[in-house]
Amino acid sequence: MKPSIPKGTRDFSPAEMLRRNYLFGIIRTAFARFGYLPLETPSMEQLSTLMGKYGEEGDKLIFKVLDSGEFLDHADRDALAKNDSRKFAVSVAEKALRYDLTVPFARYVVMHQHEIVFPFRRYQIQPVWRADRPQKGRYREFYQCDADVIGSNSLVCESELIQLLEFVFSAIGLKVVVQLNNRKLLAGLAEVMGVPDHLTDITVAMDKLEKVGLDKVREELTAKGISAQAMTILEPVLLFKGVTNDKLAMLDSVLATSETGRKGIEEIRALFSMLSNFSFTHLSCELDLSLARGLNYYTGAIIEVKAADERTSFSSSICGGGRYDDLTGIFGLSGMSGVGISFGADRICDVMEEIGLFPESHTSAATVMAVNFDGDPDGSVAALLHRLRMAGVNAEAYPDPVKLKKQFAFADAKGIRYVIVRGDEERNSGMFNLKNLADGTQHTYTAEELIGVLVQKD
Repeated sequence: MKPSIPKGTRDFSPAEMLRRNYLFGIIRTAFARFGYLPLETPSMEQLSTLMGKYGEEGDKLIFKVLDSGEFLDHADRDALAKNDSRKFAVSVAEKALRYDLTVPFARYVVMHQHEIVFPFRRYQIQPVWRADRPQKGRYREFYQCDADVIGSNSLVCESELIQLLEFVFSAIGLKVVVQLNNRKLLAGLAEVMGVPDHLTDITVAMDKLEKVGLDKVREELTAKGISAQAMTILEPVLLFKGVTNDKLAMLDSVLATSETGRKGIEEIRALFSMLSNFSFTHLSCELDLSLARGLNYYTGAIIEVKAADERTSFSSSICGGGRYDDLTGIFGLSGMSGVGISFGADRICDVMEEIGLFPESHTSAATVMAVNFDGDPDGSVAALLHRLRMAGVNAEAYPDPVKLKKQFAFADAKGIRYVIVRGDEERNSGMFNLKNLADGTQHTYTAEELIGVLVQKD
């Protein structure tokens, strides 16, 4: 049988891993620069930990892990007979692959609350899994790079997360637009529409607006029991055009009778006021009143980032997040507000690859390769490579004494720019020949000189 991998998953070649590690390095540096500490959680969580945290749509996308042993002994056969796959799956699966990094983080905080100093900043770079339909930019296994701070209600946290976005995307060289909204505004809208109990239905439908259009959103909400009169309040808000101040002025009128909505307006105004103090070069911020983000646990600011470079065909978000006031309360620790963002590393890599943002220096693991001219009889080449590595230069040796043409072709195929050649002539004079494969130039150096040259170039 021809080998294959599951749809929505990918192998990553060495060249791809070098590029991905370049991105991870930038993000990890940014997290550390802002005071976040590293954390990892298991790939599997208890199914009960994950279910009910992402809304009905999200729960369907959780990969369940079949119990080991005689799992049918505990199976819900009535659910099977009724074709109730969801109830049956729960009876034979106590564990699941994590859907995101935020819920496991909340679980960790509750379990380790007496060991943590609050406010607690953590970052996490690990894969997550979703039983989604694979398509461009959407995978079943992908990496998230999360930064969260928990234990503070201050909008300074949101402001710093957006500064962190600038740090990362300026280092990458990608211009982005940061779309902002606030769940309190949406809750206020649900109140003035007269359907406060339908907030989740409204946010789930709004989250599809860009993909399916307003008519489909209207159909979905009508099917959920939301009246045409209520829609006459929501639709003008979704369609309203104008700068941030114009949108806030409109909301002042629409949400005048909603205390929750007015609180959302106050928070958005304060956040934009904070952000006005910074000169961003690679991001712009805008208030997007149609932004909902379908995850149930968001309660305040919500953030979504999209590439703003005209050279990319990607329209999906590449980063997102928001504030959650009581996610830990689900696990028994109430009143612990947090806020975070998540970089979609796979989508960012796809964008960078499409428009050529990976530096050439990150296409090869090695800067220099020593060719095997005559088996290195005196060990001088091996000794030089050792000194180069200790000096911080990535270096490798071709192991077999084959034709130089083949060795040069090998180095070129791997993207190695420099090769070291030491034949009898160089050995007799105590020198080493360094050839630049990019332009064909070559120079002869002592060991000390060659090390100095390559340290500067690495």
